[in-house]
Amino acid sequence: MLGLLAASIVASGQTFNCTPTHVWDGDGPVWCAEGPHLRIAGIAAREMDGTCRTNQPCPDATAIEARDALVRLMGGAKGTISTGHVVVRGPRLTCRSEGAAGGNRTAAWCRLPSGADLSCAMIKTGTVLRWDRYWKGPACR
Repeated sequence: MLGLLAASIVASGQTFNCTPTHVWDGDGPVWCAEGPHLRIAGIAAREMDGTCRTNQPCPDATAIEARDALVRLMGGAKGTISTGHVVVRGPRLTCRSEGAAGGNRTAAWCRLPSGADLSCAMIKTGTVLRWDRYWKGPACR
């Protein structure tokens, strides 16, 4: 458990792998078996208490709906831990870092094994919104 808490920031521009092990909410953090705590770049979800920060887009979907949509993309729930994180055994993602995202999180653009962009996949669920201020991603189809 301690290893999961010791996350480091991946330098901006670097490519890294993330095998998801835990999900907090619809835009992260997602804990990676490789160490980083991932903040999915370019999207905004509600906070787990149901609120939205004043400086970000506020989706209609609840935080639980967004978290559960992300959990489904990460292979489905395998349980929870005492912190409230949902345990997943997700497919390995290929990510490109945007650098620090507050705390010990790395903001990153990630691709699912299918090649689909994770940020776009989450937008398609209707549970998160594109955050134009930070959007440097692909044109989602």
